[in-house]
Amino acid sequence: MNRYRKILVVGIIDQDEQPALDRALDIAKRSTKSSEITLFCTTYDFSYEMTSMLSADERTAMRNGVVSQKVKMFDEIINNYLIPEHVTIKVKMVWHNRPYEAIVNEIFNGSYNLLVKSTRQHAKLETVFFTPTDWHLLRKSPIPVLLVKERTWPENGNILASVHVGSENPTHLTLNDKMVDEAKYFAEVLNSTPHLVNAYPSTPPSIHAELPEFDAIQYKDAIRGHHLTEMKALRQKHGIPEEQTHVYEGHTEEIISEVEDELHAALVILGTTGRTGLSAIFIGNTAENTLDLLNSDILALKPEGYISPLDPNHI
Repeated sequence: MNRYRKILVVGIIDQDEQPALDRALDIAKRSTKSSEITLFCTTYDFSYEMTSMLSADERTAMRNGVVSQKVKMFDEIINNYLIPEHVTIKVKMVWHNRPYEAIVNEIFNGSYNLLVKSTRQHAKLETVFFTPTDWHLLRKSPIPVLLVKERTWPENGNILASVHVGSENPTHLTLNDKMVDEAKYFAEVLNSTPHLVNAYPSTPPSIHAELPEFDAIQYKDAIRGHHLTEMKALRQKHGIPEEQTHVYEGHTEEIISEVEDELHAALVILGTTGRTGLSAIFIGNTAENTLDLLNSDILALKPEGYISPLDPNHI
């Protein structure tokens, strides 16, 4: 269980509770080898740039003073943690007015293999609230993004991976394998059970008017049969028991949400877009709609060959 040995955590300024750090430390503790966690945060105040009475050196000194003060605050927070000998935690604070850009730049510069960030829960709606930074990171991070809630991971829980077994697209097929592999990994880390879920589309209502002789029942059975067959092949490939697979008719985002509730899943694993280059700024409508309906922790994975629009080698 040594997959994530270099973890980048997005810290929350002026808050003692750091859910993302808690989760990263939980993962690192379960590793049998040395692990490194970087608690990373950005700070910026436009007023410091507009102090015309100060020289450039004086403004720089003021910025450095603010950064140093906030680093000290995070150091005090870390001192309250019980950290195993094989885990190291360091703090890094940068002056930047676009947090997501600073975070992604740090990913490329630091060779991290997991990004962990906490999400906020809307007090009245009791749903997870995603910030603009969350969406940017989901779309542009070249490494897996783990968005966590302010709660501990339950032992003996369930891990749910949303796979797309109805596609013949090689990108989807390899991403399916990647998601199942991650589900098995986290199930082992959390002493939990991995589950796979897949949704297939309903018969379009308008097709009866356009094709009166169309056999909707036969079509529906054929679609379901295809998805069940492909799910069987995927679960057998990865050694997942049949009772831990779920294939239902309906909209993907609604099915995932329903199964998540049914299983009380601790973590839902989603595959994001297969687009590359500039078009990778879009995460994909299905994934975005699904995220809005989930209340568990979320792990978002990119397909092989994904190129971030912030990749310095492709800008």
